[in-house]
Amino acid sequence: MRPPSIDRLARDHAASGLAHPTLVALARRTVAEVAPEAVETTLAAAVAHRLAQRTQEVINGTGVLLHTNLGRAPVDPAPADRYSNLEFDLSGGKRGPRAAAVTDLATVLTGAEAALVVNNCAAAVMLALAAVAGGGGVIVSRGELVEIGGGFRIPDVLAQSGASLVEVGTTNRTKPADVIAAFERAPGDGPPVTMVLKVHQSNYRIVGFTESVSVAEARELAPEDVIVMADLGSGLLDARCRWLPGGPPAWLVDEPGVAQVIADGADLVAVSCDKLMGGPQAGLLVGRADLIARCARHPLMRALRCGGATLAALEHTLGAYAARDLDALVFWSLATEPVEALAGRADALARRVAAARVIDTVATTGGGTLPGAEIPSVGLALPGDHAAALRAADPPVIARQADGDTIVDLRTVFADQDDHLGSALNAVLSGSADR
Repeated sequence: MRPPSIDRLARDHAASGLAHPTLVALARRTVAEVAPEAVETTLAAAVAHRLAQRTQEVINGTGVLLHTNLGRAPVDPAPADRYSNLEFDLSGGKRGPRAAAVTDLATVLTGAEAALVVNNCAAAVMLALAAVAGGGGVIVSRGELVEIGGGFRIPDVLAQSGASLVEVGTTNRTKPADVIAAFERAPGDGPPVTMVLKVHQSNYRIVGFTESVSVAEARELAPEDVIVMADLGSGLLDARCRWLPGGPPAWLVDEPGVAQVIADGADLVAVSCDKLMGGPQAGLLVGRADLIARCARHPLMRALRCGGATLAALEHTLGAYAARDLDALVFWSLATEPVEALAGRADALARRVAAARVIDTVATTGGGTLPGAEIPSVGLALPGDHAAALRAADPPVIARQADGDTIVDLRTVFADQDDHLGSALNAVLSGSADR
């Protein structure tokens, strides 16, 4: 059997919206890999798969607010794709500092002397260790030698930065005496200690017979020339949550804020911007002006810096905190929507979708933050497993399964998506009935 025309195959799928060169490449690959009689169906599946890989809006019905696979914190769209004064001083007419508006806002909100923006929190930690630890010893509690998603391990990062790890304490208990002993170790035991690194347990918990050394205690114990740094990966700017009319919600109890850790004496603090901060993927490093300046001058800085769209989105986020504009803080608006409001939306949807029933659910923050925290929520339950069919909707709906039902949690669904959600649920149930 003669192979079909590559050009004809590509043109048959022109309505998909994929660029013609992409369709040609898919067609060539398909013709080369499968038998002629299977080309049409295989190519159709390949085109569908490529379409599904494009970045697009989805309806997050999982109840996970900071879903890593769905982009973590939802943020407003980037500004128009035009020129900006990214590194241009409009008043002086010459090159200006990059991200000045962002760093000014960060210092106002946290009380730090200076700030720096990089592409994520891991980059902020790596840069700080490389720039200011000076190849010396870095004290880390054994209970804080964490690994996060993607294989980011504190011992590995320390090794890459040129610093030496000084482990203290045990998995569950680190005492002030353990830190003091590390400062007093013999010269032959390794380079002198130049930093104490506190790593917040943002994606795990050690409970029971535990003890730890706080940032304030570390600053009091450490010699004046030793830097105390905190890695607050979860990214809460201020534990007082002044942007929330009712103050901190119950599920946020004991979560440290950057402003409080700076006030406790940390010389440097690294945080994620796309977690509890609710901004774009970026890392914020705040602290002493002289240390931030050293980080800014380090050769790694250029490799780790953010682009203009990220900086603009972060400026928008931090500006909303400064203005206490809850509506502009999308993550917090979703996380604190009253259960009664969710129940009203669920009832309206259930009236549209006959097979759906309203249920109480529990949402989570996700994204490596607040393990075990539970946020009361409301959802819809559909009998049977419809997850795959919902993913094929336009826009796709991401749901979860539990006890033989498909669950859509409204805590993570925007109110203006309810109409699309109702249509998708009805379409899926109608398709199930037809089968």
